[in-house]
Amino acid sequence: MSSSEQEGFSAAEKAAMKERAAEVRTSKKRMTKAEKAEHARKEVEEKIASFEGNDKVLAQKLHRIITETAPELEPKTWYGMPAYALDGKILCFMQDAKKFGTRYLTFGFNDVAQLDEGTLWPTSFAITALDGQLEEMLAELVAKAVAR
Repeated sequence: MSSSEQEGFSAAEKAAMKERAAEVRTSKKRMTKAEKAEHARKEVEEKIASFEGNDKVLAQKLHRIITETAPELEPKTWYGMPAYALDGKILCFMQDAKKFGTRYLTFGFNDVAQLDEGTLWPTSFAITALDGQLEEMLAELVAKAVAR
């Protein structure tokens, strides 16, 4: 490894792991299932509100698309980012550009999502803008992802 290559985790990755550890600790508090769900929903909305500029607008649109298309998904934070779970497993998530120093918001799906198409399919998307057609496409992907 050359001296210019970084060893270990970046500061952003370390921060995300700390956020995930805090999320796990919080989930173990004594709350009813409904209280946990409400707390998690508020955390997601607060996280989206903390995004800056265009990422905030895009995340608000994505949140609306996801919650309207698949109300059975549970909003929660995952590694400090907005995510949506199906039966306790993270199905999809967002990452703002600032979090990892990228130039776009990322919207992705985990392996729980039922997006399989042959032997190759996309699982994450870079988003810089959304119009009606793209919003419809994402709604269709979310609907397909939760199909059983």
